[in-house]
Amino acid sequence: MKETVENAPGTVGVGPWEGEWPTGLHWDPELLANGDTRNVVDEYRYWTHEAIVADLDSKRHEFHVAIENWQHDLNIGSVVRTANAFLAREVHIIGRRRWNRRGAMVTDRYQHVRHHATVEEFVAWAGGEGLAVVGIDNFPDSVPLETYALPRKCVLVFGQEGPGLTPEVHAAADATLSIAQFGSTRSINASAAAAIAMHGWVRRHVFNQPVVR
Repeated sequence: MKETVENAPGTVGVGPWEGEWPTGLHWDPELLANGDTRNVVDEYRYWTHEAIVADLDSKRHEFHVAIENWQHDLNIGSVVRTANAFLAREVHIIGRRRWNRRGAMVTDRYQHVRHHATVEEFVAWAGGEGLAVVGIDNFPDSVPLETYALPRKCVLVFGQEGPGLTPEVHAAADATLSIAQFGSTRSINASAAAAIAMHGWVRRHVFNQPVVR
């Protein structure tokens, strides 16, 4: 069993490994010697980056996440971080290739991110992979996320803050879902909507919770 020393107040992670070092290719000698302050769960402490990604790849879920990035949306980093937490297979950036990584808190190192220059390119890719395109936005023809049977193999698509989904994605989507709201605001933050939708998929396909009618 691994033994670690307690870090000083205000620090993150664990200190150098105490006692005899464990054996195995997934252990990182530098981290064992100096400590591990990365933003990873305890299961992956002292593991190499490559070993962590390989282990995640062996058990990723079957849903993808996509977000449109025509105006350098600052929410993308938060979406990537949440996608990593819920173990999405991939995150897709539609539009501008560059995105603000600050909100990702370095989780983009462990999460596969793919770029699509246009909506047409993205839709063609999704069709080739056999994925249902599910838009999340408040359109007149949207159906409630809470009562929709999310398919196991799908890509959840989100528009950028403000404009929401473009007409091109709306037209190409197999379904467009809305999130129930009960207050005075007309919409919720894009990264918050993404977290709710991803958790909806997890509840249905990981915890097998039935759709509420």
